Amino acid sequence: MKNVLKLVRRFIGIMLLSLVLLIVLNLVLLASYTLNQVPNGSPWTTAEEAGKSLSKQGGRYCMAKEMALSLQKAGIWAIFIENKTMQVAWQTDNVPKPVPTSYSVSDIAGLTRGYLNGYPAFPGEAEDGLVVLGYPKGSFWKHMWPSWDYRFIADLPKMALLVFAVNVVLVFLIYMVANARLLQSVKPIVSGIQSLPTGENVYIKEKGLLSSLASSINQTSEILRSQNAQLRKKETARANWIAGVSHDIRTPLSMVMGYAGQLENDKRLPDGSRKKAAVIVKQSRRMRNLIGDLNLASKLEYNMQPVNTAKENLVAVVRQVAVEFINMDLEGRHPIVWETEESLTACFAEVDKGLVKRAVSNLIQNCVNHNEQGCHIFVRVAKEGGSCRIVVADDGIGATDGQIGQLNHAPHYLACDENTTQQRHGLGLLLVKQIVAAHNGTMLIRHSRQGGFAVELCLPAWPNLC
Repeated sequence: MKNVLKLVRRFIGIMLLSLVLLIVLNLVLLASYTLNQVPNGSPWTTAEEAGKSLSKQGGRYCMAKEMALSLQKAGIWAIFIENKTMQVAWQTDNVPKPVPTSYSVSDIAGLTRGYLNGYPAFPGEAEDGLVVLGYPKGSFWKHMWPSWDYRFIADLPKMALLVFAVNVVLVFLIYMVANARLLQSVKPIVSGIQSLPTGENVYIKEKGLLSSLASSINQTSEILRSQNAQLRKKETARANWIAGVSHDIRTPLSMVMGYAGQLENDKRLPDGSRKKAAVIVKQSRRMRNLIGDLNLASKLEYNMQPVNTAKENLVAVVRQVAVEFINMDLEGRHPIVWETEESLTACFAEVDKGLVKRAVSNLIQNCVNHNEQGCHIFVRVAKEGGSCRIVVADDGIGATDGQIGQLNHAPHYLACDENTTQQRHGLGLLLVKQIVAAHNGTMLIRHSRQGGFAVELCLPAWPNLC
């Protein structure tokens, strides 16, 4: 509904803008046309100048040569009516024959207000008389009765504004009536489009001006509904397949680990055979962890894994995981450095303790897996503002900028294309990312300060958010 109102406002805005621009354009054109007419609208001034240029010399009247030439070029004739005799005492050579040579007061009043024998006449005061200029017929239109009611002139601005307002209202009403059917068709179309991303079943009546668009939206809704149903079916099948395979592999894998463990501890076997059995045990454990990660990641992806949150001290939880790895590192090839400040004894958050331990364990194990020659692992918990931050870093081989970019943005784990036997970054990190997301947190992968690999987790601190 908001989009429909926005569309209506846009239409009205365009209409009003068009009206304003049209009015401004008309005013500009009117002003331009009026200014162009100003030079041709000065016959009164010309008549006054002609009267001043006429003088009596040696008992005869004559006009200045420049003024006479100017009148001749413009096709204007002129006469001079003397005050005493009311007769024409001087005239130009081009005076038409029907023009009278004697005048009365009423004749002078008539030509001043209007025309002389059909010629637009304009008088100008001269010495001892009156100069009358006659312009070609059809050159000027003279207002014969130049008088207006005072109230009409005083109220003219108000009337102009009122007429303008009435015109705007009429145009608006005509516009709304003309577009009412279009707006009625647009409303269900907009509602249908807004409902498409939500997965709702959309149906719009296929009628009106936009019937073809409504038909396309109905078809799109049906296609999306069918695709969503097929996708849910595939996702359920995949989740069930992963869970089934994980369950079926556990039993034979346990047997392999058990027998390999016995061979590893059988002192009657040669050292080479016992070492091979130890490798089998180690790789079997990794396979078991990978299967567990895959199963847990699938459950988290499809919201099948319950997240049982409680108020936990993340400093204690992370320290417990670090101690477990320290105890398992009998050869001392991956020493863990606890970098948490001594003053920070608690950082509480509402989390699932088991999932958080699994996330931190995966991060530490990731450092171990990718640095078989050994490295230092740095673990730190910090409280910054409204968040608890957990950082696990190492000073090992690290990763390239491209790999880090993919790990931060790609939804799947990153495989090494150069050598398929090498370790792969990602499945464990994907699981960590899903665990953090389930707690409304964020994960950032970057280079460590020690030149290796680092992962930073941000979880909402109790009771704040990141």
